Amino acid sequence: MSERFLIVRLGSLGDVIHGIPVAAALRAARPDAQIDWLVDPRYVEVLDLVPVLSKRIGVNPRGSPTTLLRVIGDLRRARYDAALDLQGLIKSAVLARAAGAAQTIGLTRTHLRESAAGLFYSRRVEPDARHVVYKNLALLDALGISRREVAFPLRIPQSAVADAVSERFGDDGYMLLNPGAAWPNKRWPPERFGALAAAIREAAGMRSLVLWGPGEQPLAAAVVTASRGAGELSPPTTIGDLFAIASRARVVVAGDTGPLHIAAGVGAPVVALFGPTFPERNGPWSPVDISISRARTCVCHHKRQCQQPPACIEDIAAEEVIDAVKRRLRAHG
Repeated sequence: MSERFLIVRLGSLGDVIHGIPVAAALRAARPDAQIDWLVDPRYVEVLDLVPVLSKRIGVNPRGSPTTLLRVIGDLRRARYDAALDLQGLIKSAVLARAAGAAQTIGLTRTHLRESAAGLFYSRRVEPDARHVVYKNLALLDALGISRREVAFPLRIPQSAVADAVSERFGDDGYMLLNPGAAWPNKRWPPERFGALAAAIREAAGMRSLVLWGPGEQPLAAAVVTASRGAGELSPPTTIGDLFAIASRARVVVAGDTGPLHIAAGVGAPVVALFGPTFPERNGPWSPVDISISRARTCVCHHKRQCQQPPACIEDIAAEEVIDAVKRRLRAHG
């Protein structure tokens, strides 16, 4: 019987993207294995684009107890050889342990988001890297897997929205801007995104497409207004559309959000803007991508609200980002 593995990473969008290299390295080392992933139902659509997985199992830890018990029963019947918790929370560790795998693997307590999660692991791994992608890959040490290149095996879907965007922008292509973020202190001011769009159109003859998600359309519209005609509002997008649009962008500029990590995962050139989080942990992993950070002067690390306004990300000037985008475009060719 082939080996069976369970990856546990429930959310969020960017964190799910950061876990994909574990599935890729596991598949490369164990080509005949069954590799399943336990994930929040909102992100099953993302994992449908990862062909190295065998099953995507949606679970809401806050859902009905009956549904949760049914999912756990199905997991236990699968008889996994190992469950790997990439999340480091009590809820993810409990689910990983409840799966009944022969071993439950997680990071050592100092690297967990909730240190009590470590109580549920039978194997604990001490990572030798700071970036979350490499921390996740370190869990494979417990399985004797030492070859761990960072790979994102993604199947970019067909997208009528992306086709329409490509046709609209033509041969000049587009810069993709994502001004939104779930945390207010991760949002760079819209007027600076607009100034960036105007400057890049003047310097490179390239216009910008401005993304927006639920509740973010007014923010994106403010960027378009500030761009002096250089920016255009994106049409409504699905997750699949977002992967396709990002894969065709000449450069992507965003804060520490899911769309940024999608762009990096599909190999788009990236300029990333960081305030209360560290690019050394969450940022683009390609050495040619550029991160601009104010995390070292921030006083509210990993807090959703700024403790001493204005938010530190607002200290990033438009001129600094304009220069970074020009450098990233030159490096990409």
